[in-house]
Amino acid sequence: MSNVYQFSAQNINNETVDLNNFTDKVLLIVNTASGCGFTPQYEGLQNLYAQLAPQGFEVLAFPCNQFKKQESGSNEEIKQFCDLRFNIKFPLFDKIDVNGDNAHPLFTYLKQQAPGILGSKSVKWNFTKFLVNRQGEVVKRYAPTTKPEDITADIEKLLSTNNENSASNEK
Repeated sequence: MSNVYQFSAQNINNETVDLNNFTDKVLLIVNTASGCGFTPQYEGLQNLYAQLAPQGFEVLAFPCNQFKKQESGSNEEIKQFCDLRFNIKFPLFDKIDVNGDNAHPLFTYLKQQAPGILGSKSVKWNFTKFLVNRQGEVVKRYAPTTKPEDITADIEKLLSTNNENSASNEK
């Protein structure tokens, strides 16, 4: 069975990151943009990360310029924007396409595993979010309008479910 751990991606510093580095973590994978009306969600994403990372949670942010050119800067400009404006501590990746012929394979996989409304396979806008459990399986897709804080309960459920399973396996 395939999962997100089979993929790799370039981070914002142009280093290859194997997603199997995030094995056993709950992931929220998000396509982001610096010039979008949803850009303030970076703050909510950072708050979620700060609150839940000690329990095994990661946010993976993938800048994307496919929606009205709202992420036109270089990787260095994106990193600087995120650092200065939101003090981002979670991993930022290289700017990618999420739709079309050049879509990153990770996002092709995410869209197949968690289609949008009416089975749509495309990402409709920036800040579409994909929740992944500790086994690397896509659990749910959230619309760009869904605020990070509104996902907290779903993330906490995945974090506690695995902790309970781990505790019962140790008996």
